[in-house]
Amino acid sequence: MQEILEAIENNATPQEIEGIKIPESYRAAFVNESDQEMFQGMDSKDKDPRKSLKIGEVKTPEVAPDEVFVAVMASAINFNTVWTSIFEPLPTFQFLKRLGKESIWGKRHDLPYHVVGSDASGVVVKTGSAVRNWKVGDKVVVHCNYVDDQDPSSHNDSMMATNQRIWGFESNFGGLADLALVKANQLMPKPRHLSWEESACNALCNSTSYRMVVSRNGAGMKQGDSVLIWGATGGIGGYAVQYVLNGGGIPIGVVSSPEKAEILREMGCEAVIDRREKNYKFWKDDVTQDESEWRRLGKDIRDLIGEDPDIVFEHPGRQTMGASVFVAKRGGLIMTCAATSGYMIEYDNRHLWMKLKTIKSSHFANYKEAYEANRLISKGAIQPILSAVYPLQEVGEAAYQVHKNLHEGKIGVLCLAQKEGLGIDDPEFREKIGEDKITLFRRKNA
Repeated sequence: MQEILEAIENNATPQEIEGIKIPESYRAAFVNESDQEMFQGMDSKDKDPRKSLKIGEVKTPEVAPDEVFVAVMASAINFNTVWTSIFEPLPTFQFLKRLGKESIWGKRHDLPYHVVGSDASGVVVKTGSAVRNWKVGDKVVVHCNYVDDQDPSSHNDSMMATNQRIWGFESNFGGLADLALVKANQLMPKPRHLSWEESACNALCNSTSYRMVVSRNGAGMKQGDSVLIWGATGGIGGYAVQYVLNGGGIPIGVVSSPEKAEILREMGCEAVIDRREKNYKFWKDDVTQDESEWRRLGKDIRDLIGEDPDIVFEHPGRQTMGASVFVAKRGGLIMTCAATSGYMIEYDNRHLWMKLKTIKSSHFANYKEAYEANRLISKGAIQPILSAVYPLQEVGEAAYQVHKNLHEGKIGVLCLAQKEGLGIDDPEFREKIGEDKITLFRRKNA
């Protein structure tokens, strides 16, 4: 891998990179199947990714005809890496065993270790025999939609495929490593004005927010729509705010500190709610919600924008879903993905059916949506929300930060890249967009 890194750093030709032999093993972050009971009986919040995530050499798999090897310069932490590392809601080795039964190529994934990571930026260093649109030397980012294109269910909306998976979570050989094995249809062009780590942090969360806010498969937001965004400076919320603003909508950002409120206002979001300052208590106890607190939130929203929200961008799950259903306007839409505060949700169905509201689910993005979201990053219309960067050797700490919600935006991880700020190929365009815009989250979290 050192020879490959030096070739990339020295701008070697594709022919020179292709002439370098792929190593028999590579450095990666992984969890072991033998450890999957290590947190048994513990509360979720007490489980520690630093104890389960390992760094070490793993065997290089064989590349399939429709796959490529990417030398990973940088990656990022997502909640699915946290879930894998604490073996919740179930150990991911069950996913790998299921994939292993599908085909000879799938069998490679069923291993006693799971290389994690669902984001990556880097350089293509080897292509399978059936790869047409990408070549060795291409600088790329990787989206995490892992789909078998021989399945007819995948061809209208690939997120509806019966065997749709998230790469690095429901498949092996993910992006938190020096080398990654990906399907060629997961590749997208790296934004030329961004560094490796700035490029690596976008694909999963940016594409997820694009589908939820913009796509017809999600909310299909139109100009003038008001959108309540929980965790508005978080991993997907920070992109959602940008999409609402770019699309002529009115974002109402919910955050948990004055510092986060300041980030939102600098992004252009004028309607901001600091939930910690407001001290909402949506739950009286573990089983009873407080409708008076829902009403207080609704009043605070109307005081800010003069109306109830058309759309609620809902991803915390159990903690907020009751309030989200309540505050959406008559005929409004609660657009939901994930459930970072718990997936067994409760809400008062009277406020849904009697006011003709809709709950609509979303999960990552199809190929077209991921490509469009990346295109907007490349055009400088959407900015990365990178807030911190760790070396691969400290991936456990990076995952711990996400698990404990000690961060804002996205946490990047340097893999082959030796330091931050490398990989920028178009500094003129970067200057045109503005360093302050691109590095907003990093500056505010310094």
